[in-house]
Amino acid sequence: MLALVKGKVGSFLLFMLVFALSRLPGMLSADFANFSAAYALAFCAGVYLPGRAAWWVPLSAMAATDLGLNCYYAAHGWDVWKLSVLRYQLFNYAAYAAIIWLGRRFKPQSSFVGLLGGGLLGALLFYFITNTASWLFNPFQNPEYTKTLFGWLTALIRGTHGWPETWQFFRNTLLSGGLFAGLFVAAMKLGEAAESPQDKEAGAKAEEPEGEEAPEEARA
Repeated sequence: MLALVKGKVGSFLLFMLVFALSRLPGMLSADFANFSAAYALAFCAGVYLPGRAAWWVPLSAMAATDLGLNCYYAAHGWDVWKLSVLRYQLFNYAAYAAIIWLGRRFKPQSSFVGLLGGGLLGALLFYFITNTASWLFNPFQNPEYTKTLFGWLTALIRGTHGWPETWQFFRNTLLSGGLFAGLFVAAMKLGEAAESPQDKEAGAKAEEPEGEEAPEEARA
């Protein structure tokens, strides 16, 4: 059982390294905008990490990389510290929190297909929440984002002039959410399959409730 726990921690450390690398400026071309391990990291943290760690591990990693990115872009002339931009970024964290919450609705023993579907749904949630926030707050004053139904649909489907259309962001969000969630879940399933019978028996005993099952809120 201890080996499995160590393997889970090691897998998450590797996952966070991949996530951090995917956020490096210039790492991906404009054609791969929104192609990130962040959505899968948040979802899998909700599935696999216990208690409060499911929340603070991914959110801390994202906050640290966001701080570094903001410093980088500020040094290159972008006004990323103004209130409208920071307020918009808060909706990113609302989206991450929603994905973690979604992950908490699953169990590590859920099927690969079920967990993959959860990862895709998490990516979809992120896209919907963040693009709605972009339309609502319009931190960069894009003229296309009028406060109408058409402006909202523009934010979800087409985006702003000079940038790739947002359906391409949607495609990359779903592809990366599915890819990274699938890879991580597959690695965890393989690790569980390789666990010895003694470890499985010890793990099953450790998970047996001593009394009445704790409510879901106790996991957070």
